[in-house]
Amino acid sequence: MSSPFGAMTDLLGDFLTEAGELLSDLDNKLVELEKNPNDRGLLNDIFRSFHTIKGGAGFLNVTPLVSLCHRTENLFDKLRTETLVLSPELMDHIMDATAAVRHMFGFLTQNQMPPAADEAVLLALDAALSNQPALPTVPSTHQPSHQQKPQPDWDSLYNALTDQHGPVRKPPEITDTIQTLIQPLNEVSNTSPPPAKPAPASRPSTIQPAASNSGIREASIRVDINRLDMVLNLAGEIGLTKNRLTCLRTGILNGTNDGDTLHALDEAVSQLDLLVGNLQNAVMKTRMQPIGRLFQKFPRMVRDLSRQLGKEVELVIEGEDTEIDKTMIEDLNDPLVHLIRNALDHGVDSPDERLAQGKPACGIIRLSAMQSGDHILIEINDDGRGINPETIRNVAVQKGLIDIVSAKSLDDKQACNLIFMPGFSTKQEISDISGRGVGMDVVKTNIQKLNGRIDVRSTINQGTNFLISLPLTLAILPVLIVEVSGQPFAVPLSMVREILPIDPSQIQEVSGRATMVLRNEVLPVRSLASFIHWPDSDNPAFGVLMHSAETSFILTIDRFIGQDDVVIKPLLDIKPEGVAGATLSGDGGIVLVLDMETLVNKAA
Repeated sequence: MSSPFGAMTDLLGDFLTEAGELLSDLDNKLVELEKNPNDRGLLNDIFRSFHTIKGGAGFLNVTPLVSLCHRTENLFDKLRTETLVLSPELMDHIMDATAAVRHMFGFLTQNQMPPAADEAVLLALDAALSNQPALPTVPSTHQPSHQQKPQPDWDSLYNALTDQHGPVRKPPEITDTIQTLIQPLNEVSNTSPPPAKPAPASRPSTIQPAASNSGIREASIRVDINRLDMVLNLAGEIGLTKNRLTCLRTGILNGTNDGDTLHALDEAVSQLDLLVGNLQNAVMKTRMQPIGRLFQKFPRMVRDLSRQLGKEVELVIEGEDTEIDKTMIEDLNDPLVHLIRNALDHGVDSPDERLAQGKPACGIIRLSAMQSGDHILIEINDDGRGINPETIRNVAVQKGLIDIVSAKSLDDKQACNLIFMPGFSTKQEISDISGRGVGMDVVKTNIQKLNGRIDVRSTINQGTNFLISLPLTLAILPVLIVEVSGQPFAVPLSMVREILPIDPSQIQEVSGRATMVLRNEVLPVRSLASFIHWPDSDNPAFGVLMHSAETSFILTIDRFIGQDDVVIKPLLDIKPEGVAGATLSGDGGIVLVLDMETLVNKAA
């Protein structure tokens, strides 16, 4: 099927890139304008943005988009001249218009001419332009036409994210099947993990989050020219070092192996090692993007949902310049949407409740990001009602998720973590926003897929804090290489806290389980061999202090080989449970990379 844009397809792509950025920026400016309706600078910026989008659409002959932007542009012209006064109801109609523009962009990204905007949206704008009173509120439910698939409901979302596609196959014996599972070595360096499937869109509610084309992954990335120059310079330096090594190799093959030649060879290899490390870092930086690209979607969402819930909520964003791998930015969208929606629905109290407790009527949700070492920390805080651990225990027991004895044995922090169990919800009634119990477990699953972890801390009537810790990138994973029964394994370095020698006399049994006292703290002792169902070693030489999402423990091993940064390669056709992938060691051997979170949860 030919494109309706013909030879202007390339121009369409440029228009969507520029206009898409303008539209995302518009949402935040509109939220800010509602707080400061007399800000002339904001009014002028918003007017120019709609004018720019209209101009580009007109050049491409996208008449429906031109018509919609023209009405909105006229509306802001009246606001600038104070012919109209901005009210919350009027802002609702303006938000509807931006949602309709975003809906049209969805068609344009597929090289399709969009249909006209919903008639109710156009009528509401016309009524505002003619100063007609009592404008009806137009729901922001721009449902896809027959040309697009409808968004799944929350049950479908849960099923899609947890479906195992049939019974789980028993992991094969590692030593017997490793050669059949790993791709041929001559192909490993030229292959990469299959692209992740787009995350399912959230269930449509009366008001949609401000996200455009969430089901479509961007296949391009903007890179600072200085970073590309760095890559180019390093590639040139590596080329020169390669030539030096080739020359030395030729001399050695011809019998020149004196001390000066060997010293020059050692220097050239060291130089190559340094340059390759720098090139690796430079290439990784080309994938890094400011997390503000993701955060900028949420002010509009918070504004819309708070109006729907009848609450006053302000979103405070910090650290939006923090950089993270672009692919992770896209995969973080759904977890953060869940967390912010839950903070609005469950966390922040109503204005009356807040005033009765001596709080300001307006609640605060704080979304922040910062880099800590080789990890990114993302926090979602609210100053709402907090989580009552006793309520969580009771709900978990009522829903049959745990028994009474287990519930009573949990401390308050462990009780709060029950919210991540599948099917858990404290909502008595199902709403468009929450109540089905398929939100927080999906959040935790998605974060773990990114090799990250999520922790929750809460104080009753003071608020709740969710802390997400993620690696800077998924392309390279720092690991600790350990050995059990002569077989090397790699465990994520993010979980490793300390390596210590093990004296068998220090291991004691408490309630039938092996434990060890470390700095006055009693920690469970688990052997790596038991995790992979191998016979335990009688005298493990070393222990690794590990910290998972919910517990700390000592992992016993025969010996440790060292630390490395590895590129994980996929297994062929099958993924044994608890195995994240494989990599190659320096001597060319195959090392399995273990998914320790899965192994720990399975053995719990």
